[in-house]
Amino acid sequence: MLEYNINLEGKTVLVTGAAGFIGANLVKRLFQDVNNIRVVGIDSITDYYDVRIKRERLAEIAALNRDWTFVEDSIANREAVDSIFSLYKPAVVVNLAAQAGVRYSITNPDAYIESNLIGFYNILEACRHHLPKQGEQGGVEHLVYASSSSVYGSNKKVPYSTEDKVDNPVSLYAATKKSNELMAHAYSKLYNIPSTGLRFFTVYGPAGRPDMAYFGFTNKLVKGDTIQIFNYGNCKRDFTYVDDIVEGVVRIMQHAPEKQNGEDGLPIPPYKVYNIGNNSPENLLDFVTILQEELVRAGVLPADYDFEAHKQLVPMQPGDVPVTYADTTQLEKDFGFKPSTSLRDGLRRFAEWYKKYQK
Repeated sequence: MLEYNINLEGKTVLVTGAAGFIGANLVKRLFQDVNNIRVVGIDSITDYYDVRIKRERLAEIAALNRDWTFVEDSIANREAVDSIFSLYKPAVVVNLAAQAGVRYSITNPDAYIESNLIGFYNILEACRHHLPKQGEQGGVEHLVYASSSSVYGSNKKVPYSTEDKVDNPVSLYAATKKSNELMAHAYSKLYNIPSTGLRFFTVYGPAGRPDMAYFGFTNKLVKGDTIQIFNYGNCKRDFTYVDDIVEGVVRIMQHAPEKQNGEDGLPIPPYKVYNIGNNSPENLLDFVTILQEELVRAGVLPADYDFEAHKQLVPMQPGDVPVTYADTTQLEKDFGFKPSTSLRDGLRRFAEWYKKYQK
């Protein structure tokens, strides 16, 4: 296992996308675990999905009454990003701000270029200009950023390993995430910025994104609408519970890839990429069965609900892939951690949260 080389106590951490699903849970976890930490969040609160959920997440963070600063702006705004780095001087930057969603990237590509490419470029440039200086305190010690399992595209080899080639994206969203990894590698090489990319696999849980299947299915079933199951149910997803994702992020934040020089005397990029997934893909039809059982158990739906009448098997959607499956060997080796929350346990917690959310 790797030894931690960053102590978060007394440090300032910047979390972009802080009103988002993973971002908000990460901020709460940092305040729970770390003494004397300052967290600065930025989020543009777009209306890609119901902003009330985002506001509620921010309210929960504010209620903790810790050293928390929130900036409502976009990372695509260079001035806003530069101002945050100059004012707060973060030691660790966790970039979770991004336009998410495979299908939305087909209908609204501009949002992906703005947030995922221009926004990430702004973060890289700010890190470059705020690196630790010789003999001085402060500066960015580690950049951690969200990538996605989507980068694996239609790779046939499973489970997906970070050693695999990922040169065949099947959506613009996937292409932007692969671009993030390439950009981070270039900046790590040129400016010796320690950076770690995290390929997340189908993150779910309470107060998650309403555009995700489990949340969208639930909303439709409650209304009595029909849910569509793509590829006639022959899809598999490596569903990863949000607490497992956050656990992985917090551990990885505390170890920046080591700076070292190669035989030519030039820096070897201090750069790593990890998968964070459950290493246990579930068939979509099994997933829907577990979801409906837990919705009945939580009282979200009545026991006599006719699920068969509200299910429709349809062909694969453009940009989708038939399977996602994470090889987490490197994560286990380096950090002694492997996501382990079962799909039933995770969906049970979601269903119980949804029952309260309905009110």
